[in-house]
Amino acid sequence: MSGGLMSGLLGFAGLLGLLALGVPVAVALALVAAAGLYMTVGSTFMLTTFQTTPYAIASDYTFVVVPMFVLMGGIAQRAGIIADLYTAAHYMLNRVKGSLLMATVLAQAGFAAASGSTVVASSVFTRMALPEMLRFGYNGGLAGGCIAAAGTLAGLIPPSIAMVLYAMLTTQPVGALLIAGIIPGVLTAAAYMIGIRILLVFRPDWAPPSREVITWRMRGRALSKVWSVLLLMTIVMGGIYVGFYPPSAAGAVGAAGALAIAISMRRIRGRDFWDALIEAARVSAMIFAIVIAGLIFSRFLLISGFIGDLRGWVLASEMTVAGFILATIVLFLILGMFIDSVSLLVIAVPFLYPVSQSLGIDPIWFAVIIIKLIEIAAITPPVGLNLYAVLAAAERRLQAGALFRGILPFIVIEFCVLGLLLAFPLLVTWLPARM
Repeated sequence: MSGGLMSGLLGFAGLLGLLALGVPVAVALALVAAAGLYMTVGSTFMLTTFQTTPYAIASDYTFVVVPMFVLMGGIAQRAGIIADLYTAAHYMLNRVKGSLLMATVLAQAGFAAASGSTVVASSVFTRMALPEMLRFGYNGGLAGGCIAAAGTLAGLIPPSIAMVLYAMLTTQPVGALLIAGIIPGVLTAAAYMIGIRILLVFRPDWAPPSREVITWRMRGRALSKVWSVLLLMTIVMGGIYVGFYPPSAAGAVGAAGALAIAISMRRIRGRDFWDALIEAARVSAMIFAIVIAGLIFSRFLLISGFIGDLRGWVLASEMTVAGFILATIVLFLILGMFIDSVSLLVIAVPFLYPVSQSLGIDPIWFAVIIIKLIEIAAITPPVGLNLYAVLAAAERRLQAGALFRGILPFIVIEFCVLGLLLAFPLLVTWLPARM
């Protein structure tokens, strides 16, 4: 085994060891990167890297989109825009078997267009939808699994923080990546709804029929309040798609638009706006800490020769594109059981992306496949981040064992959608090609 491969593997072993000891991800990445750079190229280059990389990332105007997307979602949540969306979906699907489950999927698809965080989506809808489903006699595990799974739609449907992070790690265009997630995201939401309907044919007791009387006047009134989400979607994605402004500006426009809508509806107070600002700052700081440490770790992998040696080994072994994709899927499934989705993205992409380009894989298509695998990891026990967001927000109304069983049908659905994206790459590449 070459020295580069050995250095990289030792680095990964040290990283996993630190994570197993409970060291925060950003700290573990930074410590391993520091040790690796020191042993590879010496203290001067190591110190220079740690001095320049944080500023280079934090001062890049392109990445202002991260806090802006988080802020937009926070404002939309506190203004009740998301509650309106859920109510409208519930009223329109009231007569359908499993209406609350399907309404949750539709509402979270809409919320994904106003926020880019899967964890935030899972937490918000647990507090909003889970009590309703339990009140009407729905199976608690299935209800929680639906909320956690539908939360992953925020990773695909723009604005997606995961897509922005991928762009930061690979220098791919943010706008094209965001647009590429639209069709896969809508396809996933549709697959969830079809899967729920099929599941309830075999387990009808998991979702008793609704006894609520919903008039068409109530449906019309609820639908009339959905305009705010549709307007936000048009402002953000429409502007990016037709080229009115770059993604970095789209985030600011979306946050300002959400604030203007909330003020016009008289639904937000100064305290709510302040809380949204604090949340955006806290979430953004966490994300940037992990990304900065991850980029320094990837620089260690590059300088040590790991990435070059890995690329050479893949080419020398004549690995096919199908073999590489299969190996990537297996890697994410294994690591996703133990590492949270953001950390997994930061750790894996820096060495998988260069190899994918050596094999001639379309970078936009590969990005969506990676994000889809990341979102599957977010709902895979025992460390699925969305699962624990649901458990935390459920406040002891839901047991972990029941949730782990309830998420299994949605994991099966996710793999069906993944198979479609692998078989038909145009589902990903067609829309970005027409920007």
